[in-house]
Amino acid sequence: MNKDDIELLEKKIGYTFANKSLLKTALTHKTFAFEANTPLEYNERLEFLGDSILNSVVAEQLYKSNKYFSEGELTRRRAILVNNNFLATKAKELNIGRFLLLGKGEMKQNGASNPTNLANTLEALIGAIYLDSDIENVRKFISSNVFNENYQF
Repeated sequence: MNKDDIELLEKKIGYTFANKSLLKTALTHKTFAFEANTPLEYNERLEFLGDSILNSVVAEQLYKSNKYFSEGELTRRRAILVNNNFLATKAKELNIGRFLLLGKGEMKQNGASNPTNLANTLEALIGAIYLDSDIENVRKFISSNVFNENYQF
């Protein structure tokens, strides 16, 4: 991943990383890391963190915007909003697949357009932004790139 790619993606997502290695890790699929000559960190740990943060941010928004919903209804709606199909669609809109670092086999299987890879990478980006900055920047990223301002929770 070269400097131009990094700048293009940062512009696209509306966030500039202070620690560019976090961005690179968020975009590194385990197949790429396994094929590297030197050990590389890949995005699964950031995905874990990002998934939890996304769930929390969405839960908070649902709680605040739906005063009379029961716990069950809030849970149901959160599940709809953070499912892999929805996240993959959002990742496609950001053209995240173009920036994915994939192993040779994963590339042959069109891994850059695989919905699971795309959703996982979007979650990893959320985790990376959180570690690079703070929850407010994550909220801005989610509001701009996952749920636009007009989205009804």
